[in-house]
Amino acid sequence: MDRKWRLRGIFGVLAALAIAGLLGFIVLPVVQGRAAGIDAFTAICRAVGVLPGSPARPTPPYQAEPQPVTEVSWTAATFEELYHADRANGGRIAEERCISCHTLEGNTPDPTIPRNIGQSVFALYKQLHDFRSGARSNDTMSPLAKDLDDKQIVDLAAYYGRLFRGAIDPAESGRYVGIDIENIVSNGDVARGLPIETPTLTGQYAQYLEAQLQAFAGGTRHNDIYHRMRSVAAKLTPNEIRLLAIRYSGQ
Repeated sequence: MDRKWRLRGIFGVLAALAIAGLLGFIVLPVVQGRAAGIDAFTAICRAVGVLPGSPARPTPPYQAEPQPVTEVSWTAATFEELYHADRANGGRIAEERCISCHTLEGNTPDPTIPRNIGQSVFALYKQLHDFRSGARSNDTMSPLAKDLDDKQIVDLAAYYGRLFRGAIDPAESGRYVGIDIENIVSNGDVARGLPIETPTLTGQYAQYLEAQLQAFAGGTRHNDIYHRMRSVAAKLTPNEIRLLAIRYSGQ
């Protein structure tokens, strides 16, 4: 008698599980999928977990445009190339291709064009690479960089990156624009996740700095590693961006 009831109990549990599985993985997904315009096979596969998505509603279309990311990686081979760059060849390339905008001295008078003098070799190398790959876009720089090979980029970065701007007195490196901005410069803002950064910004044109911060904030410039600059700039107000640009430029 015990065995008989035990078998009945096992069969009862198995039947309940089968009915639940039938309802949960076949009947209900098919009914919901039909209402959402999803065919029965896809709805069942979604319910089981074979396909992504819900059987009750169509998958929303992915409309974000793909964006190229930087291809630069700081390997031993990259550093070796930069340390053994041919600056003389970089100067010749600059005279042929860059002089009209950046001048040979890297000190352009146009505030919409960045000063190359005093900039980091590594920063210049990365930006040239990003212009060539499409990770960063500019109507003038993008087509020019596409014609450069790896060696030319290395030599050009070394030429401009080793031009000496002159001694910078910290007391004269920027203009004081208020305690709040000074605090962002010195300490960041933990509450908003603004870290302390150390790019070569001193003496750069305020108009150029402001434009780049705005581009990062709006996502039109996206060649920052780990999304760092976009995350920072998006948390700054337009007035903070303007005052930071003034502060670093010293204008």
